[in-house]
Amino acid sequence: MKIGFIGLGKLGLECAETIVDKGIPITGYDVKEKESNKITIVPNIKDAVINMDFVFIAVETPHDSKYDGSIPASHLPNKDFNYSYVEDVLYEIKNIITKDQIIILISTVLPGTCRKQFIPILGLGVNFIYNPYLIAMGTTTWDMLNPEMIIIGNATGKQDDITLNLIDFYNIILEKKNTRFEVGTWDEAECIKIFYNTFISAKIGLVNMIQDVAEQNGNINCDIVADALAKSTQRIMSPTYMKPGMGDGGPCHPRDNIALRHLAEKLDLGYDLFDAIMTAREVQAKRLAEKLISYNLPVVILGKSFKPDVEFTDGSSSMLVGYYVKELAPHLSLYYDENPQFEPTTEEIHDIPCVYLLGHRGKHYDFNFNWNSIVVDPWREFYSENITVLHYGNTKNLYEKAGNNRM
Repeated sequence: MKIGFIGLGKLGLECAETIVDKGIPITGYDVKEKESNKITIVPNIKDAVINMDFVFIAVETPHDSKYDGSIPASHLPNKDFNYSYVEDVLYEIKNIITKDQIIILISTVLPGTCRKQFIPILGLGVNFIYNPYLIAMGTTTWDMLNPEMIIIGNATGKQDDITLNLIDFYNIILEKKNTRFEVGTWDEAECIKIFYNTFISAKIGLVNMIQDVAEQNGNINCDIVADALAKSTQRIMSPTYMKPGMGDGGPCHPRDNIALRHLAEKLDLGYDLFDAIMTAREVQAKRLAEKLISYNLPVVILGKSFKPDVEFTDGSSSMLVGYYVKELAPHLSLYYDENPQFEPTTEEIHDIPCVYLLGHRGKHYDFNFNWNSIVVDPWREFYSENITVLHYGNTKNLYEKAGNNRM
C-alpha cells in the first residue's frame, strides 16, 4: 500500500506519523519545509502523488484569525472557510492523478463544497472521497486510532469498491474494535462533520448557561443541575429526538423555552439561546408550510395533537404549520384530522386530490388517500405504489411520481 500525504501542518504531520507507526510507509509534501524521522518528505507535490494508491489531502481551511474564538467574533460578518489552499492542491494534482488512484480530503468544509467547488476542478471520473477526522490538538493520535466513527463521503453515498478499500485501510490501523463507518454523499459527510462540532458547542453553551443562572439567581450549585441532566439517558443523553421531523411540541417544551427567554432577560444574562430555538422552530414550520402550499391543492394535516394517541393540541407543531398555511395561502382549504373525523366537513375530502402532511410519525399510513393526491412525509418512512409521496428532508433520492416512491 502506497500513501501520499499532502499537508504536514499541526494536525496533518501527526496523522501521517500515526499511520507510519502502524507499519504503512508515507511519502509527504508540504509547501513549507518540514522535518520528520518517520515519513519520507519530498520537495514537490508530484512525488507525493505519482504511483500512490491513496493521496490524502490535509491542508488547512482556515478562517481569518479574528474568527478563532479567542476574541469576540459574534458581531463580525459571517464568513465561510478559506478553501484556497485545497483548491491550489487540486489544481496542481488534476493532471497528475490517474483513474486508479483514490484522492481523500480530510479538511473541514461546509456542506456542498466538495460537489460545487472541488469536483469541477478535478473533473468527473476521479475517485474523490471526503473523509474528515474527529480529532483535536493534544489528543490527535489517540483520536485518530480510537474514533467515535469514520466518516466517508462519495458521489452517490453508496458503499462501493473505493470506499471498501478505504475501510480496509482503516481496519488495519485502528485500535478501537468495531469502529462505526458512516458512508454517505459528499454533502452528507460534510454535514456529519460540521454538525458534530456544533452540537458540542451548543451543548457547552447550554450547560454553561446553568452556571450563569446559578451566579445570577443564587442558591444553585450548577454541578447538581448538570449532573442530574447528564444522568438522564432516556431523552437527553440518548438517540431520542434525533429523528428530524415535526417541531417540538406539547404543553411544556415551547412554553419552557419562552419562559427561559424571560428568565434570561430578568437575570440580565446578556444573551438568549432560547430566542434562537423558538425562532428556528417557527421558521422550520413556515418552510414546511411553504412546501405544502406549493402544490396549490387543499391541505390536509393528519395529526392535530402535539403527539400521537393524545387529544391535547397544546404546543402542537402541526397546528403551527397550519397557522402558516393559512397565513401564506388563505385561498387554500385547510383541514385537520381529528380522531377520527375531519373538521370542518364542508366537502367530501376523499373524492378530491389534496396535499397531506403526516404530522404524526407512524400514523395514518393506511389512510384512504385520493389517488391523485400528494403525501408529504417529514419522517421519511411512508411508501406507496399508488400515490405521490415526498420524503421531506431527503433531497438525495427525490421521487415525486406515482408508483415510484421507494426512497
